[in-house]
Amino acid sequence: MPELRLLELTEPGKGNAIQHGMLQARGAWRFMADADLSMPIAQVSRFLPPQLEGAEVAIASREAKGARRITEPRFRHFVGRVFNLLVQVLVLPGIQDSQCGFKCFTAEAAALIFPLQTEKGWSFDVELLAIARENGLKIVEVPIDWTYSAGSRMNVFKEAFRMAGDLLRIRRKRSVGAYRA
Repeated sequence: MPELRLLELTEPGKGNAIQHGMLQARGAWRFMADADLSMPIAQVSRFLPPQLEGAEVAIASREAKGARRITEPRFRHFVGRVFNLLVQVLVLPGIQDSQCGFKCFTAEAAALIFPLQTEKGWSFDVELLAIARENGLKIVEVPIDWTYSAGSRMNVFKEAFRMAGDLLRIRRKRSVGAYRA
């Protein structure tokens, strides 16, 4: 598989890994997926033309009309909705699901967004979308079928305060123009 490249990183963080991968990727479209493949891989075609003609950033949504959540505990869903409310109030009004781990970028959008990314942890998704929005890119939410994975490595309680602080930092950076290309 000559198109496959292995990147070795010394710094931790999902956001760090995604950023490096996207900056090294080639091709007209750059898609990121959670390792647990909680979205069936067959749904990747929903993110590409001709289905999404004109979209520069397409994000999977568990909240968009037509989406389905499978086996997700009610408490986990509730916590996610509370966080999304904070995201909408502080950074991204109108985005129903910033945290779903499936996102697709045009090559041009990736080249603009990822060099400006600074968040390396769990809140990197919000920052990517804030950068896209700040630069006038068209973001669309794509309804998906999503299956809850009990093996998640994120501790919701442990990360809650850190992520709230991240949202405030992203909001501040946006207000001072740090995300303008």
